[in-house]
Amino acid sequence: MAAMMASVGAVSGNEVVVFLSMNALPYFMKGREGAAPPEGYVGELMEQKSVTPFQQLFAQAVELGGAHIHPCSMAVDLLGIKDGDLETYLGEPMGLTHSLDDASSGQMLSF
Repeated sequence: MAAMMASVGAVSGNEVVVFLSMNALPYFMKGREGAAPPEGYVGELMEQKSVTPFQQLFAQAVELGGAHIHPCSMAVDLLGIKDGDLETYLGEPMGLTHSLDDASSGQMLSF
């Protein structure tokens, strides 16, 4: 849902900033094999019907709508992620405090 909202929001001309953290980051590693496991019945249906994967939706949000997607700096450190390990459409790592401060004058959705 976060990827769909980010891509539609960005392509519609809205400012979109996504903060990726913890368990999400491994799915944004370059060359990662395998998809994220489907969540629940709707997730299984999405997989069966070949709905666009969330990584591709996030990439489209950046490429077509100018969204900004930042990995959590603490999660990057915890996971030992090095420069160049993450997909190129991701921005620089950002701390949670910075992310919350940036969002203080807008709307925030959490997934």
